Amino acid sequence: MHYLNKFYRQSLCLIISCSVFLISCKEDEGRSCTTCSSSVTAAFELCKESNGNASVNGEDTDTEYDAYLSGLQEEGVQCEG
Repeated sequence: MHYLNKFYRQSLCLIISCSVFLISCKEDEGRSCTTCSSSVTAAFELCKESNGNASVNGEDTDTEYDAYLSGLQEEGVQCEG
């Protein structure tokens, strides 16, 4: 009986660990967003989509995120984070 309880605890621990791992990997696949603004623009949402492109307020720019962000920063746009 003691052996079964130990087995169930170990199995439960393994299941929880695997679930946490899979969920954390799944979140990496999604999009990550930040808010940007400048003295001449209203605040807008800039996101890195799962395909690596930047999107602005939900619209895909067809431009790689890092290149798009660099261009914004060169123009004086400030982004959180």
